[in-house]
Amino acid sequence: MNGLDWAVLIGYFGVMVAIGVWSHKRVDNVSDFFTAGGRMPWWLSGISHHMSGYSAVMFTGYAAIAYTYGVTSYVTWSFPIAIGIAIGAKLFAPRLNRVRSRLHVASPLEYLKNRYDLPTQQALAWSGVLLKIVDVGAKWAAIATLLSVFTGVSLNMGILITGAVTAVYCTVGGLWADALTELGQFIIQFIAGIAMLVAVLAELGGFSRLWNVWDAPALDGHTKPLAGPYMMVFLIAYLFIKTFEYNGGMWNQAQRYMATDSARSATRSATLSAVLWLVWPLVLFFPMWVAPLIIKTDVPADSYALMAEQLLPHGLLGLVIVGFFSHTMAMCSSDANAIAAVVTRDIMPAVSRKVREWDTRMGLLAARWATLLFLGLSMAIATQVNSAFFGDIITVVIKWVAGLMGPIAIPLMLGLLPWFRKSGPTAALISWGVGLFTFWLVNYPISWNVDGGVPLQYQVSIPLAVSLVLYILIGYVKPEDTPERDAIIAKINNDGDGGRGSAAAAVPAPAGAAEGVVADGVAGTPAKD
Repeated sequence: MNGLDWAVLIGYFGVMVAIGVWSHKRVDNVSDFFTAGGRMPWWLSGISHHMSGYSAVMFTGYAAIAYTYGVTSYVTWSFPIAIGIAIGAKLFAPRLNRVRSRLHVASPLEYLKNRYDLPTQQALAWSGVLLKIVDVGAKWAAIATLLSVFTGVSLNMGILITGAVTAVYCTVGGLWADALTELGQFIIQFIAGIAMLVAVLAELGGFSRLWNVWDAPALDGHTKPLAGPYMMVFLIAYLFIKTFEYNGGMWNQAQRYMATDSARSATRSATLSAVLWLVWPLVLFFPMWVAPLIIKTDVPADSYALMAEQLLPHGLLGLVIVGFFSHTMAMCSSDANAIAAVVTRDIMPAVSRKVREWDTRMGLLAARWATLLFLGLSMAIATQVNSAFFGDIITVVIKWVAGLMGPIAIPLMLGLLPWFRKSGPTAALISWGVGLFTFWLVNYPISWNVDGGVPLQYQVSIPLAVSLVLYILIGYVKPEDTPERDAIIAKINNDGDGGRGSAAAAVPAPAGAAEGVVADGVAGTPAKD
């Protein structure tokens, strides 16, 4: 990097902070902070949803998979995400929007207290928060690794720089700042991605190399859709996992659907995100697939960064580096906002009666402090993510997050659907607890006693399968549907949007409603449809 590259990078950080300060004017309460008050345009929500699913792990961990196995990286990552979001466009997106507009909540988990009970809500909230701290820690480590390759800055300093800038804009501006910075990041990513693609094609000999490069000996096996540990079982498991995760199972994507003005807009938002996931990663992945023709490295995770340094002129190199940062900051800021929503709306009110009596000002202040706390903890974890306990970056992201997400997401997502109305708190808690235990059992005691360890596809798929079967089976064996729970499910599944005027909802005092009653403006007051 030279002075021009640094100027691009510093200018980007400055713009992100400016967007956060501007967005501060649009945030008056926790509804604005966590769900944009239900006023976000569908196209902005869709782009934000798409961008919040990326991180620099794509340019490190998945770059290593692409360098080693070729198109497998697309077939087993972005393709199943696109399919999963397309499924969720009709199945989950409109229902999550109605959770906000009909039940008047600001957190994706806030409705669970009445859909199941308080212990279920707390179990999912606490376990999800702990998992996301580790997940986001891996993202900080990934971007710090890239920064180290380009600048020589230490891992810890890279984590501190990116985390501090992200903390400023997402803490000040809430979800509005997240979405607007993600729009800017999408534009940057588009320019940087096209620049990298053109540079690689020029190095290889022209545009025709898109289809006639694959016979090269260095790319032997790179056209196989499934390879290495990423085989059919992994693909099917990943499709199920990402259908839950990217439609709201890990909360930050749920907020994008909740932030639109209607269920129809939420569906359009999800459709746009699915199309982007289907098409755009092909542009980003091609340079990674052919990287063995351009560079040789013993560390495949560094391949994309090394190739960018070799091929791009200064200025464009800085823009690509900005693209790396934009991915990670988009995902981490959206996660921070979602976690702050769960902490302040679901966890803290259950712990302290005083929290339930906070006014608007105190609620918003707590939301901002919770965002800072989450970012700080995840940055601390990031310094340990390459330790023997956690494993390398891609292991954390794929194994821990994919394997543990299913048991946490299944009660949240399936609880929205009328077909599972008989599954109550017993089904939710047992499927959650046994699913987490199964993850530990498969990944550690059993894997330690199997020659070569348990294959990755089973490490991530078995916990999900166990939780899914238990949730459905227990619902039939021990049905716990009640008139109050059925009423909540009916509100979420009624097709009528109720008009735009009803979309932006007043947010009640968290956890203030009596059991079985969904609160509207005043705690304990029955909600209006």
